[in-house]
Amino acid sequence: MTTLTSPRSTHVPTRVPTRVAVIGGGRSCEHDVSLASAASVADALDPAAYDVVRLTIARDGSWLDEHGTPLDLAGAVGVLAGCDVVFPVVHGPHGEDGELAALCELAGRPYVGSGVGAGAVAMDKWVTKLVAGAVGIATAAGRLVTADTAATLAWTGPVVVKPVAAGSSHGVTLVRTPDRLAPALDAALALDGRVLVEEVVDGREVDVAVLRRPDGSLLASPALEIVVDGLFDHDAKYGGHADLLVPADLDEVDAKALEQAAVATYDALGCDGVARVDFFLTADGLVLNEVNTVPGMTEHSQVPRMFAAAGLPYAALLDELVRGALA
Repeated sequence: MTTLTSPRSTHVPTRVPTRVAVIGGGRSCEHDVSLASAASVADALDPAAYDVVRLTIARDGSWLDEHGTPLDLAGAVGVLAGCDVVFPVVHGPHGEDGELAALCELAGRPYVGSGVGAGAVAMDKWVTKLVAGAVGIATAAGRLVTADTAATLAWTGPVVVKPVAAGSSHGVTLVRTPDRLAPALDAALALDGRVLVEEVVDGREVDVAVLRRPDGSLLASPALEIVVDGLFDHDAKYGGHADLLVPADLDEVDAKALEQAAVATYDALGCDGVARVDFFLTADGLVLNEVNTVPGMTEHSQVPRMFAAAGLPYAALLDELVRGALA
């Protein structure tokens, strides 16, 4: 007699996707840039591994869900609390400066990127200079100016005037003549109550990105060189008026020095996730310019292009960031 038996099940349980809240927008002058970064991140996260929840912070600071429905702060925190991890892509003040990291901490959610302290310190270009100097990394000679002290600033030669905590090169002016100093200070002070006035550095603009991987190790990207006629300002950055060369044409000594300085700066500031460390490479060595803890994150932004040149494509980079936050 033949006995009929049911075949053994070969069903493999389906992996439950990780729920990721991607936040874009924000109250700063980088609102539109942030929206582009957030949309690109949300679109590129692997749908087989991640269930993406899109949130937007409007220009007035109000929150919108993925359908454009307004949320009060409690409602937004509730959405974050219902996610496994948060991916903030809000550049500039009220986002990159540690504010969103603090909100995630209060909501008890892991998040991609640097913590509260590192975000606040790196966003402050003056404090970043002090930290860099303490670990032996050169920065441009400069001074801090406020509305109360601006009128007493004497002309000493060409300078770069920049807000201490604005982003995307907003309010940055290369001042070549004495008559342009006061208008440049006014433009910067309109965006920030504190302004950095630095001597012009003659050198190549070269950036290195640093990524903390899920196992805690640090990975430095190939260097990227910005080739532009004049200042790498907002128009040059987003108007296609600069050439981005990656990997940069560097000798082994300079490449190693830039990598070591980028990692040392990242470490000294206490960064996490990915950060872009910007330098000038001069005849006398490298000079730190600034650090971005929430750099542009479209697929064609500097940081993704740098890691792509190292063999880490965009989707894989995002996956590393999310897994690193969860780790």
